[in-house]
Amino acid sequence: MPYIEVGTENSAPIELYYEDHGVGQTVVMIHGYPLDGQSWEKQQRALLSSRHRVITYDRRGFGRSSKPATGYDYDTFAADLKVLLDTLDLTDVALVGFSMGTGEVARYLGAHGSARVAKAAFLGSLQPYLRQTDDNPAGAAPDFDGLKAQAEEDRFAWYDSFFENFYNLDENLGSRISEAAVRASWATAAQASWYAASACVDTWLTDFRGDIERIDVPSLILHGTADRILPIDATAREFAKRLTAAQYVEIPGAPHGLLWTHADEVNAALLTFLADSLD
Repeated sequence: MPYIEVGTENSAPIELYYEDHGVGQTVVMIHGYPLDGQSWEKQQRALLSSRHRVITYDRRGFGRSSKPATGYDYDTFAADLKVLLDTLDLTDVALVGFSMGTGEVARYLGAHGSARVAKAAFLGSLQPYLRQTDDNPAGAAPDFDGLKAQAEEDRFAWYDSFFENFYNLDENLGSRISEAAVRASWATAAQASWYAASACVDTWLTDFRGDIERIDVPSLILHGTADRILPIDATAREFAKRLTAAQYVEIPGAPHGLLWTHADEVNAALLTFLADSLD
């Protein structure tokens, strides 16, 4: 199984697990919290069928990657992504992030530029800035109060309630997602680092407004209107006001976990965006 070393913690290397499939234009996919690269299953199938090279990786602390107790901030996450792109010598890449993974996309472009990047897609995004401040009244930070404490107290119980709202199970269970798929998500989350489970919560309040100003590649912003984890009014709609050149897509009634529940709609929008931008 392929791994790339991105740093060290004391005497141990920090390695990212990645998968590299297919041929064609390269798409690098960065997963959301608290999942791993396998969460792109439905998108990978569509992309491989459309003749793309698809690379997924597990963020530090998640999946089969190393689980250090350091480096849980977007400067480090973006540096990890840079090591991956540089090591594999990837160019003309489409960066596709979901949820927390949109932070890597934004911070990478803001800090490292677009020399290796042809386009960027932000699905269920964190941007522009979740913390509610005097100069950011649209922020949703009060809704995040206490989440870190819940994750520290009993992350397994917290995952139960988290996935209730991640997939809007009161509306979608049994129709757009099965109990088995929800259990699989919970099992993936349970395998994540105990440290990352709570440390990552702080990163959600990262200010990406400066990064947005430096995004200079064709971009897609896609969000579900029923997102309870990252409400659309505080995220995608504000993001689109700042990145006015981006293609903007709302999926009516879709929850945060729309990669699974609304895979057909997500895949159609993503494939259209990639085709329009790459041809």
